[in-house]
Amino acid sequence: MLIGCRCLYLSSNKLQLKKYNLPILNRQCRMVKPMPHQSICLILTFCPQATNHLYMRKNFYLILLLLSTATSFAQTTAKEVNLFCYFKGSSSDGLHLAASTDGLKWEALKGDSSFLKPTVAQDRLMRDPCIIKGADGLFHMVWTVSWADKGIGYASSKDLIHWSEQQFLPLMATEAGARNTWAPEITYDTKTKQYMIYWASTITGRYPAADTVAEKGYNHRIYYTLTKDFKKFTPTQLLYDPGFNAIDATILPYGKRFVMFFKDETLKPVQKNIKIAYADQLTGPYKQEGTHITGNYWAEGPTAMQIGNKWFLYFDKYRNHKYGALTSTDLKTWADVSDQVQLPLGIRHGTVFKVTAAEYEKLKAVK
Repeated sequence: MLIGCRCLYLSSNKLQLKKYNLPILNRQCRMVKPMPHQSICLILTFCPQATNHLYMRKNFYLILLLLSTATSFAQTTAKEVNLFCYFKGSSSDGLHLAASTDGLKWEALKGDSSFLKPTVAQDRLMRDPCIIKGADGLFHMVWTVSWADKGIGYASSKDLIHWSEQQFLPLMATEAGARNTWAPEITYDTKTKQYMIYWASTITGRYPAADTVAEKGYNHRIYYTLTKDFKKFTPTQLLYDPGFNAIDATILPYGKRFVMFFKDETLKPVQKNIKIAYADQLTGPYKQEGTHITGNYWAEGPTAMQIGNKWFLYFDKYRNHKYGALTSTDLKTWADVSDQVQLPLGIRHGTVFKVTAAEYEKLKAVK
């Protein structure tokens, strides 16, 4: 016997209602295996003989329940999951990871315990971790190893669980006056097939600070090196000099250009905010556009990603001891969604990136 049915397909961003003739079911609703391009299918069957009020009301509530379940299932079986790598406290316990499907609610993995403890450099720190998935299929991570060192930490992994031997990369060793190597990040250039590692450093005597007392003489600029294999590196060069103390740069492709979010570290007159610069090539030259995009608070450690057609920018409101977030569809008009964001307690400067659903499931299983 055939009866009229409605099939409601749920994908990550739309609903589709289609009509089919299917064999009669024992129940009025059931979930079935989805089509290859869809997340889940909910079959709603309507028997013409059963039209009394009570029957329809019971089925209405059942449909709502199943829709809720189906929607949740569709969200958790997305093709990609967003990850946030970060540190906590002094960073001596190492790498932490959190996951999210919507960019707002983030759940710490492994009970918010460390996935990797630092072993290189004198201070054994793992601050400001940055992870990207490379063209070689490996996850590449760099991090700040010390408050005062001429290099950074590096390691790679196939699954974010098992890591290569950690290395110290002495990227500022040729600069006798280099005081630090802070907040390194990696961006891959699909045109040149090279990775750019970039960071903030102060070099004594270069770009003298206007106020040597308040900022301890720090006056950072952004430097970089290029590599294809994380074994050989080009000589360190200046990437960005905005004319003021700048740190915490993070760069992403944006159409045919590249966009850099960075912190204006100027104390007098106080800035301590996030600004944006653009370039046609990954290695620059970069030019600032517009004014600061963060509000009346001190912000640092920006990290950004696109989820659907919306940009999410996260940053550390370090004086307020909490994280902030902005969203935008054009990188010009920003909405503050800080009150909607839920992040692990104590999260500090890190980066966001994407993994497959299969990679996420393996991470979630780690205890």
